[in-house]
Amino acid sequence: MFKTIVFPVDQSREAREAAETVSKLVKTYDSRLVLLSVVEKAEDGQGISQGGVMTSAEAVAKLLQGAQALFAEKGIEAEIIEREGKPPFIICDVADETNAELIVMGSRGLGLTSEGASESVTNLVINLAPCPILIIP
Repeated sequence: MFKTIVFPVDQSREAREAAETVSKLVKTYDSRLVLLSVVEKAEDGQGISQGGVMTSAEAVAKLLQGAQALFAEKGIEAEIIEREGKPPFIICDVADETNAELIVMGSRGLGLTSEGASESVTNLVINLAPCPILIIP
């Protein structure tokens, strides 16, 4: 049913909590798992974290390796993809490129802005995704 699952990861608690659900889905459907994290460059072009946004390629690489190791402990092989850009657009692009049949993500990742939920990464992905999305509260 879900041959490929894309799981965008960031440093949020919600992403960590969603990992258990992702594990169950991958094992249940014998899915290919794609872990994705996005480097979002700071406006001044420097790789400095602003309000928790992932702007350091090194931090993203470390995060992805940690997530890959976490799934490996559960017997799940995961591909990792690191991209640069705006998270909602990159998540949807990667889902399209990998022919994902499901995107799984936390409901309040680090992309929730002061402007409110309408500008959150999750809400934008919901509106742009090329496949179904499972949002973990």
